[in-house]
Amino acid sequence: MDPRLDALQQRLGHRFAQPLLLVRALTHRSFGADHNERLEFLGDAVLSAAVSAQLFERFAGSDEGDLTRVRAHLVREESLHRVALALGLPEVLRMSDGEARGGGAQRPSILADALEALIGAVFLDGGFDPAQAMVRRLFGELIAGTDAGSWSKDAKTELQEWLQARKLPVPAYRIVATRGQAHAQTFEVECAVATLGLAEQGRGRSRRAAEQEAAGRMLDTLKASDRAGGPLRS
Repeated sequence: MDPRLDALQQRLGHRFAQPLLLVRALTHRSFGADHNERLEFLGDAVLSAAVSAQLFERFAGSDEGDLTRVRAHLVREESLHRVALALGLPEVLRMSDGEARGGGAQRPSILADALEALIGAVFLDGGFDPAQAMVRRLFGELIAGTDAGSWSKDAKTELQEWLQARKLPVPAYRIVATRGQAHAQTFEVECAVATLGLAEQGRGRSRRAAEQEAAGRMLDTLKASDRAGGPLRS
């Protein structure tokens, strides 16, 4: 086996009994028919369950709404992208030459998908316990540093209130693209604040999830400008 895959398994804390599952998890659809999209679909569900279990333990006094909002923050593309980079996934992804030349190995959506596919592959290879253990290793520090209270409002609500407090119009959302088959569609949504000339995109398994992702990114952009004393400061 490629020594890079041996090193990746050490970082994951799981050695595959079925190495082909690992290879498939790292294969983008541009490379060939045996790609990682089905594993990604499975891994998304396993990740959600594993993170939910950790949040249930950590935030014993939080209600369902708070736990749901924290989970959405933890499993969004931005968080998955950071974990994928820490694992060194760009160096081991398999994709077409054209996709690679276009920077595909660094694209957040591709890396996030590959991480979910890896989680799905570990689940198929060893069951839920090894998959959950891996999620704990990969996301434990992030979860430990998360404050449930800071996510008491969903991103769309917080963004709307942030803009209204500055007498700015509410954002507009539109679907940019839908990808995948009906049973596993992914939505891409744009959140635009026309008066500021700003737009951010989000991606999710539902339109609502994609809108939340886009709103969260817009909030990050606006707050960063606000902290820097830029033109958005009230």
